[in-house]
Amino acid sequence: MQVIDAESFFAVSSVSRETMERLRVYEALVLKWQKSINLVSASTLPDIWARHMWDSAQLAGLAPENATFWLDVGSGAGFPGLVVAAMLRNRPDFRMHLVESDQRKGIFLREAARVMELPVTVHTARIENWALQGDRKPDIISARALASLGQLLTWTSAFWGKETIGLFLKGQTARDELTQAQKDWIFEAEAIASRSDGSGQVLKLWGLKHADHRYET
Repeated sequence: MQVIDAESFFAVSSVSRETMERLRVYEALVLKWQKSINLVSASTLPDIWARHMWDSAQLAGLAPENATFWLDVGSGAGFPGLVVAAMLRNRPDFRMHLVESDQRKGIFLREAARVMELPVTVHTARIENWALQGDRKPDIISARALASLGQLLTWTSAFWGKETIGLFLKGQTARDELTQAQKDWIFEAEAIASRSDGSGQVLKLWGLKHADHRYET
């Protein structure tokens, strides 16, 4: 079944009715705030469930069941971060951290997380200037429509631990971005066909280290 609206999303995603209600609230908030803040491209609003909700939701199923510390960078309107947080809300100790530099979008993210009652912390900062609090590394790092893979790895490399997994939503340039990133970085990777976009892929990465460290043991 192809996702075209809320009903088909509900049928395909298998989320609970409670989660679906939260996502409907989120949709209403995006449509309301879009009038004063450019949260997403206006041309994509009629297809919000396919272009944004479903595209984001697929990441929840790609994370290990024990993943509880999720870091989403360049969060924008909250895709994929808020959608994933809604889907994994009941996972014990789960918390989504959203990093977004735009002050107005940060206000929107906090309000949406509050209204949706989600385990979310919003950090209003540029990712290259932001630092983790504490020694624990994220289980998952994600990003959508932010930058090339190589740039994402440069910005986030300090946050990667031995068990960290990267989940990056990409379009037709995914393979080229992988090839380019491998010039500077060493990692294991899997390109997973996007469930929302026939020409897109989710790049799943792990074991990240800089190419200068290739001979370290």
